[in-house]
Amino acid sequence: MDRPNVIFIMADQMRATASHLYRYGACHTPSLEALAKRGVLYRLAFTPHPLCVPARTSVMTSRYPHSTGARRNETLMPEGANHAFRIWKREGFTTGLIGKNHCYDRPEDLDLFDVYCELTHRGRPEENAVTRGMEWVRPVEAIDAAHAVRREMPRQSPRISYAVTDFPEEDYGTRLIADQTVRFIEERGAEPFALWVSFPDPHEPFEVPRRYAEMFPPDEIELPPWKADEFGESAPERNRILNRILDITQDDEADVRGVISTYYAMIRFVDDGVGRILHALDSQGLRENTIVVFTADHGDFMGEHGMVVKGGVFYDCLTRVPLIVSWPGGPAGGVSGRVDESLVSTVDILPTLLGLQGIEVPREMQGAPLPTITDAGPRDEAFSEYGAGGPAYTMADLELLEAPYGYPTLIESLWAREAEGRRKMVRTRDWKYVHDPMGDLDELYDLVNDPWEQANVAADPGNIEVIGDMRRRLAGWMIRTEDPSPVPLPEQIGPPHSRHAANR
Repeated sequence: MDRPNVIFIMADQMRATASHLYRYGACHTPSLEALAKRGVLYRLAFTPHPLCVPARTSVMTSRYPHSTGARRNETLMPEGANHAFRIWKREGFTTGLIGKNHCYDRPEDLDLFDVYCELTHRGRPEENAVTRGMEWVRPVEAIDAAHAVRREMPRQSPRISYAVTDFPEEDYGTRLIADQTVRFIEERGAEPFALWVSFPDPHEPFEVPRRYAEMFPPDEIELPPWKADEFGESAPERNRILNRILDITQDDEADVRGVISTYYAMIRFVDDGVGRILHALDSQGLRENTIVVFTADHGDFMGEHGMVVKGGVFYDCLTRVPLIVSWPGGPAGGVSGRVDESLVSTVDILPTLLGLQGIEVPREMQGAPLPTITDAGPRDEAFSEYGAGGPAYTMADLELLEAPYGYPTLIESLWAREAEGRRKMVRTRDWKYVHDPMGDLDELYDLVNDPWEQANVAADPGNIEVIGDMRRRLAGWMIRTEDPSPVPLPEQIGPPHSRHAANR
């Protein structure tokens, strides 16, 4: 059998528990359910970094941000990196990106894509909106018109903004990306291909067609629990700062329900797009020889901890992401309808795909083959990180900015907050621990008794042994991932013994 194709589908800012596959009562995602029935659903998958660019570069290189150096949204794929599309292009696959990039910006990397159709959160990019290999399936004027509201969003409060609109559905980004992918499959499906399908949704701006909004009446939305004293003195200062910027607990409940409803509607729109892509693969007879992956770069608070969107903290709503891998034509007929309970990372995706395709996995990759879809064993820990070693961003720094605080404050302070500290997270089935060697309080959450992560129990003397174990796990991870790049050996001059003798 020929080496399988790859369709790597990524949603932006989709938390795992936004899908009914991960939490009862969440958004019903029938296409993802169908995908999982012909593959493996990973219940405990985590991002290596809860911010767009660091997460994406890590997925594409199978290396953690402290290794790639891509720790901020302003630091994209490093020069010369041995990433997924460099490998697939070298191996003779037709390569493509349809949708959001926010990972590659060097010409040497962009030139690796045979098909390149970029779409951002607000439509076609303002600079370099030229496509390569395919034209858009819709007129660009219609695409631009359908993204007009996203460029000038209404704001219900400084912290909440959402909209329900009535443009032709085929001109919205989510539908456009799905239809563009269908066209790619129809036109390029006879060639071995590796395609990144990257939906900008459900990341803000939170805007959706009316038909989808009506599927999720706001008054039927289940709100997460809030704890009045969660951000007291036991919380690290950076968590308290983020809450002060994004706190929605005093906003109108109708607006809180409205933004969560819109978020779910965006996810259902993405899910329908996935369904269109799967149908096209079936129609073209390509499903058996195509590995389909669905995941997200990171999550969203979406009401948890009294906030929406994201920030530099490590709650599950931001670090836990959906992950499904499906290859019906794989060995022994593929693995179908399985749920894996291991703790895994999205850095594991690329070595898994390369292994399934029979391509050698470069030694510098830090991920490991995923269990169940391969013969790899289960794992019991996952890691994430944030920060580039910058100085702490303090409450005093925040108070220099104009109140009332909200989403504009989040963006204005991002350059400093995304760089501060070098905090690291380790997550097991029962515990989560966060440590920053540059200061601020440690965090420890008892996930069995406190699944919403509302009480930091790092200072509890009864947890000393737990913290010791978690610190050992962090130290082991840092040692394993400190310097994975192969070091060139010096040229041998004469027999080895003569070199040693010359150095005595």
